[in-house]
Amino acid sequence: MSRKTILASFAAASLVCALGLSGPASAQSSQKQLDIAAARAQRKATVGANMNLTPDEASKFWPVYDAYEKSMDRIEDRHVKELKDFAAKYNNFTDADAQKKLDEVIAIQQARLDVQKEYIPQFRAVIPQVKVTRFYQIDNKIQALIQCDIAQLVPLAQSPGEAAPQ
Repeated sequence: MSRKTILASFAAASLVCALGLSGPASAQSSQKQLDIAAARAQRKATVGANMNLTPDEASKFWPVYDAYEKSMDRIEDRHVKELKDFAAKYNNFTDADAQKKLDEVIAIQQARLDVQKEYIPQFRAVIPQVKVTRFYQIDNKIQALIQCDIAQLVPLAQSPGEAAPQ
C-alpha cells in the first residue's frame, strides 16, 4: 500500500470517528470507542511506516510520540465538540454563535500549534532533525487530509431566514 493510500485511509477513518458517523445511537457509543481506537492505531501505523526509525531511535521516539498524541487527542476532542455544536445550529446561526464558533476554531488551531511547538525539543532529543521534520510533515499531512474531508462535509453558516449559499 502506498503512503498516499495509507494517509487517505487514515483520514477517512479518523473523520468517521471524529464526527461520530458510526451507526445507530444505541450502538454508537461502544462502536465509537472501537472506531477511535482503530483510528489511533492506524495513525500510529502510518507514522511508523513512514519514519524509517532504527531500533534505538524507535525505543526513544515512541514514548514521546505517545505523549504528543495524548495531548493532540485532547485538542481533537475539543474540535469534535465544536463541530457537533455547529452542526446542531448551522442553519440558524446568530451573530453570537458565529463569534463563539470563530473564536473556538482559532483557539483550537493555536492549541495544535502550541502542542507542536512544545514537542519539537523533545523529538529533537531522541531522533535526528531530518526525522523530526519528517514526523511533522507526516503529522501535518494527516491533519490536512482530515481537515479537507471535514471542510467538504461542514456546511456554511447561515443567519436565521437566510437562503442557503449556492
